[in-house]
Amino acid sequence: MSDRRSTPKAGATAAPRAAAPEAPGGAPALPREALEIAAGYAFTGPALDLGALLWDGRCLPDAQIRVPLPMLNRHGLVAGATGTGKTKTLQLIAEQLSAQGVPVFLADVKGDLAGVAAPGRPNDKVRSRSAEVHQQWTATGFPAEFHALGGIGRGIPVRATITSFGPVLLSKVLRLNRTQEQSLGLIFHYADTKGLELVDLKDLRAVVAFLTSEEGKGELKNIGGLSTATAGVILRSLTAFEAQGMADFFGEPEFDTGEFLRTAPDGRGVVSVLELSAVQDRPQLFSTFLMWLLADLFHDLPEVGDADRPKLVFFFDEAHLLFDDASEAFLDAITQTVRLIRSKGVGVFFVTQTPKDVPAEVLGQLGNRVQHALRAFTPDDQKALRATVKTFPNSAYDLEELLTGLGTGEAVVTVLSEKGAPTPVAATRLRAPQSLMGPIEAGALERAVTESALYGRYAQAVDRESAYEKLQASRGGKGPDEVRGGKGPDEVRGGKGPDEIREAAGAGAGESRARHQEQPSVVEQVVGSGMFKSLARSIGTQIGREITRSVFGTARRRR
Repeated sequence: MSDRRSTPKAGATAAPRAAAPEAPGGAPALPREALEIAAGYAFTGPALDLGALLWDGRCLPDAQIRVPLPMLNRHGLVAGATGTGKTKTLQLIAEQLSAQGVPVFLADVKGDLAGVAAPGRPNDKVRSRSAEVHQQWTATGFPAEFHALGGIGRGIPVRATITSFGPVLLSKVLRLNRTQEQSLGLIFHYADTKGLELVDLKDLRAVVAFLTSEEGKGELKNIGGLSTATAGVILRSLTAFEAQGMADFFGEPEFDTGEFLRTAPDGRGVVSVLELSAVQDRPQLFSTFLMWLLADLFHDLPEVGDADRPKLVFFFDEAHLLFDDASEAFLDAITQTVRLIRSKGVGVFFVTQTPKDVPAEVLGQLGNRVQHALRAFTPDDQKALRATVKTFPNSAYDLEELLTGLGTGEAVVTVLSEKGAPTPVAATRLRAPQSLMGPIEAGALERAVTESALYGRYAQAVDRESAYEKLQASRGGKGPDEVRGGKGPDEVRGGKGPDEIREAAGAGAGESRARHQEQPSVVEQVVGSGMFKSLARSIGTQIGREITRSVFGTARRRR
């Protein structure tokens, strides 16, 4: 490694440097400046080991750079140019969190994080790195679950219902403007109050079509109404969205994000790996879906305050995609979620190329920083470099020079100490992950997926009675068994009546018919006074539930 990789700041070491004193046993002691940095990382409680200090062109393995375990819920940023080692840094941190009993969520955009489940392979590079940083490297695999959005890719399907996804996140996926987003929120509000559960895309299309029909357009008259033009934009956006193969992401069974909080029988935290390589060409979708996962956790988890360890650490890769073209309301919701979820024991690490990719309001909440090398080939690169340097505390290094000279697997680090204060900036040679640095064999991945306890719960999609079927029944349309192919409400006419729809719902049909004879018709329930909060949910039995919405408009129902 060249000296410029850890160059002290000009003037910081201007005085003549005395020879390093001899430590006991004849080894040279650390230079004074290095000792001061190392003292900032001498934590007494549980911590994760990141690597060894770099100073004046040398790796100093006796100066270990660490991050306190309780501070991992104070969020963080892993940044750096392509090829500088960000993915390996994620893997290194995830392994150590798992080893200390903390569950981890990893967004695997490139498809090379599955190796966390398999022991690593020793080679000359691994042996050299572990010797340099005084790491006792042992090939180790960690307990892992593999997921895929909507089952597209290899993994347990992760689906969301339209109702729980909410209008704000859906508006970003559909690229709606502010006015259209507000109208979509009005549609969700109507569906909530009328008990029209929006499970999949055809449910939402059916409600929009109903609210612009002759019989339904008066429903929203007292609260602003829904213009035909706006409804047309929303319907066209939904059609285009579905034509791109997006329908599989919405439906049931909806994934319970509480599954990410599990530990293995041996006490280690489960590493949940969400494969996103199959949807790389749909960045708006997967980045927004990741935000749904985080918002759902935020909505469900109780307050825990300052715990001795996080409940979950969530790594949000390609974070810039989340913020691109985001509305002010969307950014406000992200900021609020990130700020408040810390007290629920969840840490969030954003992974991107430069800190400039993250809005200042969010960046200010990221207390732990691992900054890999940046490139400065163009004027824009140089501007980004200077902006990055300004986001760090005062440092004994010349950071502009240092950040352009770091090697692969090296980074500039500052974290929060056990007292919550920023540690000194430390150039660091990072440790090597102990698990496999790359994808695992396809057969092993398939076995891991199908043998998971979650596979039987989420693998098979179901299509139950929801808004589409209820509106079909109210308008004399076909029953659920005949309309689940995805046709819209204006494409199908005639068919089963309300009694037959209830029979198709499964167990408890006789009781449903009795209630139908004693209570108002489905038409009256759907377009009537709105005195009830929700209709029955039919999967063999019917369970009434009240919908509540969070800052993102996402819904999690109280059972």
